[in-house]
Amino acid sequence: MYEVLLSSAAVQDYKKIPDSELEKINKTIDQLEKNPRPQGYKKLQGRNAYRVRAGNYRIIYEIKDKELIILVVRIRHRSDVYKHMA
Repeated sequence: MYEVLLSSAAVQDYKKIPDSELEKINKTIDQLEKNPRPQGYKKLQGRNAYRVRAGNYRIIYEIKDKELIILVVRIRHRSDVYKHMA
């Protein structure tokens, strides 16, 4: 089982998410602990990261298989998640 960690940017994103969306996001993040490559996940071009959908939000994360860690990098609305990627 993987350990899920949130980057400081992801924590800031999480605080801004409406309560109506949090249940979907929490469920998706919990599922990443068991399966870091769920159905519907996508590898991002140009970086070693993946994205998974949670309603209208996207969770951007990195998988560290050797350490069994999932690092959530961003959690943003689908309309602007990629604009804020560094």
